[in-house]
Amino acid sequence: MRPALSVSALLLAGIALAPSTVRAAQEVDCEMRFSLSGWSVFYKTASGSGMIRCDNGQSMPVTISAKGGGLTFGKSTIDDGIGEFSGVIDIEQTLGSYASAEAHAGATKSSKAMVVTKGEVSLALSGVGRGWDLGVGFGKFTIERAR
Repeated sequence: MRPALSVSALLLAGIALAPSTVRAAQEVDCEMRFSLSGWSVFYKTASGSGMIRCDNGQSMPVTISAKGGGLTFGKSTIDDGIGEFSGVIDIEQTLGSYASAEAHAGATKSSKAMVVTKGEVSLALSGVGRGWDLGVGFGKFTIERAR
């Protein structure tokens, strides 16, 4: 007489036979092209729009907002900004609020680069803009699906 298999043994056997559940999820490369403009006098606010595209064919139009505080003064616009995501398995993971901190200075034409994080997902932002700004800021960078 054969011993009966336990439920947990059956589950383990099923998992071993199903490579799609065992296979580690593969990260995809996602990039965001965006424009952003805003102002700051102690409180910083900016808004804009963009498009996220991933190498697995997913794409999504998005709106962007940045809010925070610190010792900041200025007004700036970034056109043709680029954001590169890391730690993404599905485009939906790019949505949400990221923590940010930055130091910036610029007049007339300025460059901006910063990295923001949200759990396992990071976003490296860069762009060239116009305006003037000076200071140190911190806050929240939010990406939402465009309506």
